[in-house]
Amino acid sequence: MRRWLAVTVVLGLAPATAAADVNDLVLGRLGTRIMDGSGKLTGVVGENLELRSLASQLGVVLAPHLLTPADTIGFGGFQFTVDYSTTTIDERASYWRALQGSPDPTGTMGLANGPSMLRTVGMFVRKGMWFPVPSAEFGAGAVHLVDSHTWTGQLYAKVALHEGYHDLPIPSLAVRGAVSRMMNQRELDLTIASLDITVSKHFGIGGTWRFDPFAGWNLLMIVPRSEVIDPTPNVDSLKPGNEADSLNNFVFKDQDTIYRQRFFFGAKMQYYVFQFTLDAIFALKGSSIDDRAGTNDTCMPSSTTTNCDAKDTANLQRTLELSAGFDF
Repeated sequence: MRRWLAVTVVLGLAPATAAADVNDLVLGRLGTRIMDGSGKLTGVVGENLELRSLASQLGVVLAPHLLTPADTIGFGGFQFTVDYSTTTIDERASYWRALQGSPDPTGTMGLANGPSMLRTVGMFVRKGMWFPVPSAEFGAGAVHLVDSHTWTGQLYAKVALHEGYHDLPIPSLAVRGAVSRMMNQRELDLTIASLDITVSKHFGIGGTWRFDPFAGWNLLMIVPRSEVIDPTPNVDSLKPGNEADSLNNFVFKDQDTIYRQRFFFGAKMQYYVFQFTLDAIFALKGSSIDDRAGTNDTCMPSSTTTNCDAKDTANLQRTLELSAGFDF
């Protein structure tokens, strides 16, 4: 009996076999397959157009969180929050067939490849600091893309250029730089840098509540980098007779930085040490181009060459963020 109990405990504690979730990425689906006359796969060309738009929309989903007014929390202040966000995507766009859970992995049936919104949850700590500059605030957090293995590590630094004149009709003003780094997706490295300008105004309510509405502009700089991609993951290239399959592995060419502009507005409510913050963010359509040297050709769907200019075709995206936590 003890032996069976020990076996049961060991099996229960053993790590489960890793399995992809529905929002994990399968970038091999974004490659144009080259066949010979007999229908044999001879190579795969990564579709720059598809990757650029996918990285653009995913970059907005995983972008650094905003969720703070222009006022810092003060050099003695400390904040801990739990954050939640939901961001729209073009779920019927062909490049989202890269989602593991897509019912249309070939992109030929015109089906929705997943939900119309992707959700994230995360935890953040923020700390005010004293430096020989205007008030400064630093933050760090970890954010998880729901229904995936994807996590991001996020950092930011904010400098309040003007704050504290709450009795005057003058808003506070701050600039902030941030970065978000995607982890746990073996086929794609994604780094999102962020720069924003925020204005806000503090109001006291009944001597107990504080209310800080804020608004601003944000620039995202999204840098996608491909790892080696296996377009035939179900074929074991180590099995005798399948050795040549590894020759079909490919890498997407490095692309120019993707730029997205966002506008946001929101408000922070605080009672004693309890705070709740909500904001809405609108990311404008993508328009940046990966400009390849020596060509003016525009990348097309199912392109058989990487020597072409890929334009970001991502449509407008909307994000709703909220956080709840404690300010000390």
